[in-house]
Amino acid sequence: MPLNIPNLFTWLRILLIPLIVGLFYLPDVWLSYEGRNIAATVVFVIAAVTDWLDGYLARALNQASAFGAFLDPVADKLMVAAALIVLLQLGRVETVVALIIIGREIAISALREWMAKIGQAKSVAVAFIGKVKTVGQMVAIPLLLFEDNLFGVVPCLWLGTILINVAAVLTVISMLYYLRRAVPRVSA
Repeated sequence: MPLNIPNLFTWLRILLIPLIVGLFYLPDVWLSYEGRNIAATVVFVIAAVTDWLDGYLARALNQASAFGAFLDPVADKLMVAAALIVLLQLGRVETVVALIIIGREIAISALREWMAKIGQAKSVAVAFIGKVKTVGQMVAIPLLLFEDNLFGVVPCLWLGTILINVAAVLTVISMLYYLRRAVPRVSA
């Protein structure tokens, strides 16, 4: 396991996951309802920025590694799944949306592992639609965590709900895309 700057940022993202979840379990005397929302939003945004930063640094510093390529998407999936479970418990996301997004992440991870075992990993490499889906999730989730109106103007819960639903649709489309790319290689 190479210990380099990009991988340290990925590990930081993983370490921030329990903090995002834990903020919602603090006693009321420690942090108000609004304070929890703000703190969880800030921590999630920091974690999301490390997602961009670790990839950028891996390329810029020529420190890309097989371990980093493995760990980065795992960290992303854990972060999104944990946030969705918290949002589900808070009633800020629909069950079907959380199931679609989390289920797709598990299914595509399994598909990628299987395709790698049969020497076809490149056929299910990250595609543009997957990146768009991820951006949608990374914008929607902080809005849903924040919940309140931003600057008294932006209705975060409403906008986040629309974006997470769009992300769920993109999730299904991207899953179908990856499956379509994998099926010909499996049957060959």
